Amino acid sequence: MRVNDTVTTGARRAQIVLAAIDTIAELGYGNASFARIAKRAGISSTRLISYHFDDKAELVRAVAGAVLAEAADYMGKRLRAATTPTEQLTAYLESNLEFIAEHPTAIRAVVEIATNARTDDGRPLLRAEDVDDPVSRLATLFRQGQESGEFRTFDPIVMAVTVRAAIDAAASRTDLDPHAYGQELVGLFLRATRKDPS
Repeated sequence: MRVNDTVTTGARRAQIVLAAIDTIAELGYGNASFARIAKRAGISSTRLISYHFDDKAELVRAVAGAVLAEAADYMGKRLRAATTPTEQLTAYLESNLEFIAEHPTAIRAVVEIATNARTDDGRPLLRAEDVDDPVSRLATLFRQGQESGEFRTFDPIVMAVTVRAAIDAAASRTDLDPHAYGQELVGLFLRATRKDPS
């Protein structure tokens, strides 16, 4: 395969993924047919989608993967700059909510997929290996903060699940100001995790 073929293939796949994000966000997972995605992508035939993706499940996993990779890149810059567990927790909360605010269509598409995309036997279409496990990563951050003496004693898994639930709730609430919500969450979780002065 020539370099130009690889570039063209990559560009076409990206075009289809973007059209799928917009279609799923607007019409819902169930109504996002290859025909509607092809029309939005401005391509002449659904065969072009089938050439790049074996089926809707593969396309949906590519959509989720693209959005989650973009979110990880966006958040990673802020997280790498944070040096303490408290700074990392603050960066995690703020950058998560800023990404949600700046990418509402992509977030709606991923929420729609996570909620409604199922295999023929009813299991969620997105498998554990398709999605990074934020609860485990947060729990690790909380353990590190406890070991360093920066955070009080609490169950890291329970706190991680609670943080994720608070962030995920913002994804479906268009009436929230994500920046104000982020500031409130930062204050709330810093108070919930900090070690009381002796």
